[in-house]
Amino acid sequence: MNRDQKTEIINALNETFSKAKFAVVADYRGLKVTELEKLRKNLRQNDGQIQVAKNTLLRLAVKGTPYEGLGDSFNGTTAVAVGFNEPVGPSKVLTAFAAEFNAFTIRTAVLDGKQLSADDVLALSKLPGRDELLGKLLGTMSAVPTGFVRVLSAVPQKLLYALTAIKGQKEN
Repeated sequence: MNRDQKTEIINALNETFSKAKFAVVADYRGLKVTELEKLRKNLRQNDGQIQVAKNTLLRLAVKGTPYEGLGDSFNGTTAVAVGFNEPVGPSKVLTAFAAEFNAFTIRTAVLDGKQLSADDVLALSKLPGRDELLGKLLGTMSAVPTGFVRVLSAVPQKLLYALTAIKGQKEN
């Protein structure tokens, strides 16, 4: 690989890190290519991606990004997974994959400039996703007016039941 190719890879990685909101460094030693492709596909579905590159290129690529703290963890067989919109979806995919394949281990992560451990990523994966939280919020917001309408309609409804009962008594 010549200098120009390395520069292109560094620029592409730097651009990826600049767009990312969440990054995870993992060890993938012992994984088969088909297994890694499965992880790639699952991450793409959750607005993330995983990249494998030389550690020296990764160290150069994180310079000038919020992920400079990851430079120390680039050793051995290194894969870097990034999430672009929200961290919960990619973290769920990564922890599920790590549980399924023992060869894949999460080393560290960075979220909003804060370094996270593998246990923190596991805790993050147990949180509800953005879509689920929005659904719960919408359900809560629609429950208040619905309950209010039910309370207001209960008064005339009970009056109607009372009148029907009086009518039934008078007919008998």
